[in-house]
Amino acid sequence: MTSPAAEIVDAAAYAQAVEDAVAAAAAYYAGGTSSWDDDAYDRTVRAIAAYEAAHPGQVLPRSPTGKVAGGAAEGDVPHTVAMLSLDNVFSAQEFTAWTESLARRVGHEVTRFHVGPKLDGLAIAARYTDGRLTRLVTRGDGTAGEDVSHAIGTVEGLPERLAEPVTVEVRGEVLMTGAQFEYANEVRTQHGGLPFANPRNAAAGTLRARERVYTVPMTFFGYGLLPLAGTDPRLAERLAGSAHSDLMRLAADLGVHTSAGTAVPDTVAESTEEVLARVAEIAEARAGLPFGIDGIVVKADLAADREAAGSGSRAPRWAIAYKLPAVEKITRLLAVEWNVGRTGIIAPRGVLEPVVIDGSTITYATLHNPADITRRDLRLGDQVMVHRAGDVIPRIQAPVAHLRTGEERPVDFPEVCPRCGSEIDRSEERWRCAQGRTCHLVASLSYAAGRDQLDIEGLGHTRVVQLVDAGLVADLADLFTLTRDQLLGLDRMGATSTDNLLAAIGTAKRQPLARVLCALGVRGTGRSMSRRIARHFATMDHLRAADAEAIRQVDGIGTEKAPSIVAELAALAPLIDKLAAAGVNMTEPGAVPPVSDGAAGDGTPEAAAVTGPLSGMTVVVTGAMTGALEKLSRNEMNELIERAGGRASSSVSRKTTLVVAGENAGSKRAKAEQLGVRLATPDEFGALVAELLA
Repeated sequence: MTSPAAEIVDAAAYAQAVEDAVAAAAAYYAGGTSSWDDDAYDRTVRAIAAYEAAHPGQVLPRSPTGKVAGGAAEGDVPHTVAMLSLDNVFSAQEFTAWTESLARRVGHEVTRFHVGPKLDGLAIAARYTDGRLTRLVTRGDGTAGEDVSHAIGTVEGLPERLAEPVTVEVRGEVLMTGAQFEYANEVRTQHGGLPFANPRNAAAGTLRARERVYTVPMTFFGYGLLPLAGTDPRLAERLAGSAHSDLMRLAADLGVHTSAGTAVPDTVAESTEEVLARVAEIAEARAGLPFGIDGIVVKADLAADREAAGSGSRAPRWAIAYKLPAVEKITRLLAVEWNVGRTGIIAPRGVLEPVVIDGSTITYATLHNPADITRRDLRLGDQVMVHRAGDVIPRIQAPVAHLRTGEERPVDFPEVCPRCGSEIDRSEERWRCAQGRTCHLVASLSYAAGRDQLDIEGLGHTRVVQLVDAGLVADLADLFTLTRDQLLGLDRMGATSTDNLLAAIGTAKRQPLARVLCALGVRGTGRSMSRRIARHFATMDHLRAADAEAIRQVDGIGTEKAPSIVAELAALAPLIDKLAAAGVNMTEPGAVPPVSDGAAGDGTPEAAAVTGPLSGMTVVVTGAMTGALEKLSRNEMNELIERAGGRASSSVSRKTTLVVAGENAGSKRAKAEQLGVRLATPDEFGALVAELLA
């Protein structure tokens, strides 16, 4: 198969592109083994469509345009109603043009749209008879699909019995969440199989697999509900005449899994502007979702509008997929580098053949840990699926194993710490230098002294190197016991610079607990998490006394992260004691220690409610601050928000209460205006929190 076509210049190139696109679609729909990623396929089909529009007399019968599943899928179980694909738009302008076309078809402007995530999986029809799941059928070519009823009982969210004994067909998407994908590849490789390249391919291959000695879970999301031959006439009439949003509520009431309980639930919008605002919200949430989406589906919500719009041979005219930029591409793994972080973690990093994803050229991707490499069966020279969404660090999903040539080589694992040559602690999945933070002490101290941590002015990287090389500092606490004579003995340290540095270190002793936690670099936390932990526990003593269950009560800390934080704090105990002995503050100003819930009787600690001028508010800061806020860093602004009782956020959504918009606020201000979120200038916000600025 040749490389994906970006532009087709003649009939021969057109014919080749058609053959390649059909072959890629067939490989995907047959078992999830296409050698192309989604973006490559979409670009080729758009190029084919553009050529056909310019040369209508040359359209080949096998062309994937205008066909469900690109004309590659087949099946022998007829659908009661055609199971079509969706047409795509890729911009707000294209979407607006589609709404105008829809208005012309129905004879009026459509004012109710159903908006939800476009789930990245495999479409199926689930047929229920008297409430019992009796058959699963793939979409196939739209008129008939493949019977995959052997998968009944293995798909989460697709109950074997509905809450009511009704006869209906539920349509939706079968996919794998990120966790299910990891588990599927682990089990698959343990049984001698090749790993799947990504969750979408894994779902497609797993759903069709028969007579395997193992099963792996998948997840279903419903997006349609329609009658069958035996459906009660009154229910059939209700299904035909209901708004799509009402159908989804009915599906959920019957026990079918929908997007309602996710971070991106389906919503109803009443204008093009509201749809586009919701598109922006879902796109922003994409990187944090536990399942893959490749766009947003927009449908005319009212039954009358859907009926008036009708359908074509490939797609309904009342629905469209607003495609988001591709977050996955295939490229080659050239090498693996081993880097030591400031906490002593030995982290592998994949070196890639450069690939452009969502406008950025990607040359490196995270591999997490050595066990990750083994689980994914990665080899040097592999074609790999690389995933990047938003600002998330690119990661290697898995090798595209069916493209292997036999020339791939195993990844070499380090025998000793690649930085200092010490032994490696392999007791956990994430390997660590036996020297811990001491291995990369300069990086650890430079980070701790940074503006958003202890903010020790004058203690830059060069000065830290001096202190470490002179043997004056062996850990963070040693900074707070430095003497004037010790500093004066260093090269290029005069009386003034020495006194200034000592003054800055003295000021750092009074930093709030949140800053101290951040400076310690507890794994699994960062600036915002350190602030939330400090506000919750108020003192280091209360934090250190907390077990995993108590830690889990902090917003954003789950069951996996909590034990890790407890273990990390235990490992840091000698350093924390040494910092406290040196006079470093271990309390969070304005925070109240957690108390036991006597009413509940379970002893679970609960943080006292934080009161203040921003109590209960979610605040986003954007643009350049002026006036009393001008000198505050973004981290200091977020600290200010939380000391005032609010919650700092980096993204604007319907849950946002206030957006502080400074100069050059840009897209966040525009989004706030679209959503009707309250806006404040820096001066207005400064007045709100004036007492805390004094």
